[in-house]
Amino acid sequence: MAKKKITELVSELLGDYLTENGYILYNTEYVKEGRDWFLRVFVDLAGEEGDEGDPVYIGTEDCEKVSRYLSEKLDEADPIKQNYFLEVSSPGMDRPLLTPAHYERYIGSAVEIKLYKAVDGIKTIEGELTAFAPCEGDYLVTVKDDKNKERVIELSRIAGTKLAVLF
Repeated sequence: MAKKKITELVSELLGDYLTENGYILYNTEYVKEGRDWFLRVFVDLAGEEGDEGDPVYIGTEDCEKVSRYLSEKLDEADPIKQNYFLEVSSPGMDRPLLTPAHYERYIGSAVEIKLYKAVDGIKTIEGELTAFAPCEGDYLVTVKDDKNKERVIELSRIAGTKLAVLF
């Protein structure tokens, strides 16, 4: 089965289960590393916040529940012919922002953006993600740095964005 179809199948198999249990599917990847294949499923809590508005992250028990459920469903459907390892985990504190929904969810959060090509001599931008909006077939990402300077960057110029971990 093609990689894309496997990730789509995982989304279908998990859809109702995740919703019923207060989780979201953050990302799925089916990759070959060396001789081994890995089906990696990243799940998170759906919009949870702690007492002071801080995000609450999914725990290992939650990942274990999702893993057991998905493993059973994959065994029933048997869509993958070669051997593979199933990994279910959190996307992590420094999670990558991969979709427009991710950018929208984390407006107000500290991010680190890596650009394909430097702009004004800068290839890495750190700051608060303040806006994300569609614009002429692309998206505009707005980040305010620690000096309150706002930078607006087209998403197509961004090699990667991840949440910054601040201590």
